[in-house]
Amino acid sequence: MTFKDLEIIEPILKALGEEGYTLPTPIQEQAIPILLSRKDLLGCAQTGTGKTAAFAIPILQHLYLDPSLKNGRRRIRALVVTPTRELAIQIAGSFTTYGKYTGIRNTVIYGGVKQNAQTQALRQGVDVLVATPGRLLDLMDQGYVSLKDVQYSVLDEADRMLDMGFIHDIRRIIANLPARRQSLFFSATMPPDIIALSRKILGNPEKVAVKPEQTTAERVDQVLYYVNKESKSKLLVHLLKKNPLDSVLIFSRTKHGADKIVRILGKAAIKADAIHSNKSQNARQKALGNFKSGRTHILVATDIAARGIDVDNLSLVINYDIPNIPETYIHRIGRTGRAMASGSAASFCDSEEKPYLRDIQKLIKQQIQVVHEHPFIHETAEVSPERQMQPQRSPRPSHTPNSPAGNHRRNGDRRHRTWE
Repeated sequence: MTFKDLEIIEPILKALGEEGYTLPTPIQEQAIPILLSRKDLLGCAQTGTGKTAAFAIPILQHLYLDPSLKNGRRRIRALVVTPTRELAIQIAGSFTTYGKYTGIRNTVIYGGVKQNAQTQALRQGVDVLVATPGRLLDLMDQGYVSLKDVQYSVLDEADRMLDMGFIHDIRRIIANLPARRQSLFFSATMPPDIIALSRKILGNPEKVAVKPEQTTAERVDQVLYYVNKESKSKLLVHLLKKNPLDSVLIFSRTKHGADKIVRILGKAAIKADAIHSNKSQNARQKALGNFKSGRTHILVATDIAARGIDVDNLSLVINYDIPNIPETYIHRIGRTGRAMASGSAASFCDSEEKPYLRDIQKLIKQQIQVVHEHPFIHETAEVSPERQMQPQRSPRPSHTPNSPAGNHRRNGDRRHRTWE
């Protein structure tokens, strides 16, 4: 099935074609027909599945075909609420890309920067508003934003919203939306509190689910290094120097840890930038821009700051710290397995992190392959079921689907390039 088969209008098809998009991802193939029929949608899908296009394309098409938008002042007809600045910027960029030939105007508002440029854009009129909860409520209270004309509302990454303590903000925003609207609700996981929230937002929604283990864990080549906590930095420097890659995203559990990793790499003459919530918005955008453009090859991030990072052909994700929430592991490695592409991920595990590792392997329903030979192997690493597997090597560089490596992968060949 192609985007044309989904009855997408020509202006949007043209923009998609220029980006090289012809075949929809599973979430797009399922969600777009539902949304074009103006039904509410409850989607269980994580970042990296193509869900932004799944909701942006139908909204753009509805707005383009609405005759009431042809004349008069622009009013906010579509609202997308998302947890972080980076993800908000990413989504707004997608609306700009897909709506290139529609004449539909969007803007993005988020905290951490002065509001003057944002309020000026709002005064000029916008059709689609992408926002983080805090800044949206702030500008609503100041009278810059009215939601009375919203016809399409999207709550994206709802589970992360609740994790970040936005539940009361979300309820306030929902209370200001018109009762008659098309509502879209996306979450990577569906615990009871998320289901309860969705029932307050949605009427009788259609449901679409793309399971994490189908969308990420099976696509990404994953390997595991057992290593003492004190030796993690030595292992990291060793791997990065042995095999320089175009783009490596390293995850730290804490902001302090991210800064420390950057300092350690700097002493080893390896340039890296850190991105986390203590950094100013300008610093974060500069670091992210340098990484996406290739001026910086290594970015160290915390989980919240990494939301919305979308880099084409990301070479490798490294879990310097194993996350204590299993779903977070899926989010992390999904940075390299974008949409339907494959990717590579490596994780460093010390003795205290083994319980986290067990929870992750239970979630993804697979054993992560262990690199048994490296200079800093954990001296006390227990003999585990993975130990009995054939010795594995570290992840090969990312490849295109049509490359020889891609053909090996599709044929079941799990060979890896050796880093040691």
